[in-house]
Amino acid sequence: MKRKKLPAGIYTFAKIRGEDYYYVDKTPFALQLIEEGSYYFLSRPRRFGKSLFLDTLAELFQANEPLFRGLYAHEHWDWGIKYPVIRLSFGGGLMRDRAQLEAKFRELLDINQAKLGISCRQPTAPGCFAELIQRAAQKYGQRVVILVDEYDKPIVDNLTQPELAREMRDGLRNFYSVIKDNDAQIKFAFITGVSKFSKVSIFSGLNNLEDITLNVGYSAICGYTEDDLDEVFAPELEGLDRQQIRDWYNGYNWTGEAVYNPFDLLLLLRNRQFRAYWFETGTPTFLIDVLTQRHAFSPRISAWHATEALLSRFDVDDMATEALLWQTGYLTIHGQRQVGAARVEYRLGYPNLEVESALNEALLSRLYGNASLASESVSRLYDTLMSGDFEQLRQHFHSLYAGIPHDWYRNNPITQYEGYWASVFYSHFAALGLDIRLEDATNQGRLDMALLFNGQVWLFEFKVVELVPEGKALGQLKAKHYAEKYLSLKQPIHLIGIEFSREQRNLVGFEVESLA
Repeated sequence: MKRKKLPAGIYTFAKIRGEDYYYVDKTPFALQLIEEGSYYFLSRPRRFGKSLFLDTLAELFQANEPLFRGLYAHEHWDWGIKYPVIRLSFGGGLMRDRAQLEAKFRELLDINQAKLGISCRQPTAPGCFAELIQRAAQKYGQRVVILVDEYDKPIVDNLTQPELAREMRDGLRNFYSVIKDNDAQIKFAFITGVSKFSKVSIFSGLNNLEDITLNVGYSAICGYTEDDLDEVFAPELEGLDRQQIRDWYNGYNWTGEAVYNPFDLLLLLRNRQFRAYWFETGTPTFLIDVLTQRHAFSPRISAWHATEALLSRFDVDDMATEALLWQTGYLTIHGQRQVGAARVEYRLGYPNLEVESALNEALLSRLYGNASLASESVSRLYDTLMSGDFEQLRQHFHSLYAGIPHDWYRNNPITQYEGYWASVFYSHFAALGLDIRLEDATNQGRLDMALLFNGQVWLFEFKVVELVPEGKALGQLKAKHYAEKYLSLKQPIHLIGIEFSREQRNLVGFEVESLA
């Protein structure tokens, strides 16, 4: 296969198709949407290809036939009809008050008026939007297509200031209400963003807006599948370990086919290095703040369960932690089950190694109170594990907790909750991207943490001595026979009981028993 250019950071369909870039054909999804309905909403994480898909839709409706030669849509679309397209993107810049939001409305409307050759007379932004829809339909003799990108960004950018976020939400609701009032003039509408704000709070009255976020048939509408790698990017894969690519960047799932993060994959193919490309482009401090303020127990983040109602319940005044992590791409769906006749429950977990290791490193920095020392300690942990010296491992964790400043304990309530100790411990390991099994089920109970590393099995149990008698951690490992599950690996197994003291703010017990 001929090698082409990699479209990293390019979201313009015409540029990709006209300048010999690789392109994964998403036009079957576009045609399916158009055939089955008229109003759609899609939530996907940032940098996942939403903007490129919207641009593809725009070129399709504008009948730019040469761009689609060789693609599925070319033989299945009527190129004799050209629709007027109104495009709105709130991705550029920050809006910090209602006046800036109004100015953004006017800017977007001015751009669309110039493109369509229409001058609106209405003084308000909603009035101008409605006039633009109506006059475009009249002028071109076809109903209008409306494409909205990053519909929620003015709200998301201001979530740390709830009052301002509510102002932005109300302003957007007034603007978007124009869509439901002009149904007769609208052929198709597609709205995308990161967050699934409830229809009531943003799209009040737009009852025919179909949310395809969790539609099994559209799970791969954004992102790259395994087949895409083989069929489109095959010339670029030589010299890269396929399983390592999967471990790092695959695993995002919306109840259908799993996909790779396209931003990560393209940068990997270009740079030939495995790095947390997506995570490094802007993980919000707000997210880490929420997790620490709500005392999220980091060992359980990768094993949460949530209903569709919970995942969809997201507003300025009501943000479930699970919904926040799922919608922003830090958790994905690993399975689902029907509970009773009317309830669907989803099992959430990290999508891949990139997100698990990078998010836990960010959490560790916050839990520890010093990002530099936290990072340094993670590096030391790896060397300590490689040495296999258990006394050195005990000293490492004793020093880790002793190094947390006294003021951090005094000024941060997070250090007072029971899960704090185990959260620091677990995130310390997870930041290395090691093979960790949490609350691993056996026929005797649930083991706190298992680590498979360097040809050995490490089984950990945690206790807080103010809550249980000393010596209980190792005793439980032995009494519950947790090691039996791992005997078939025929590797050395180490039982490690770890006990913390809230009063002493450190390890007070570290017992090891190794099995031959």
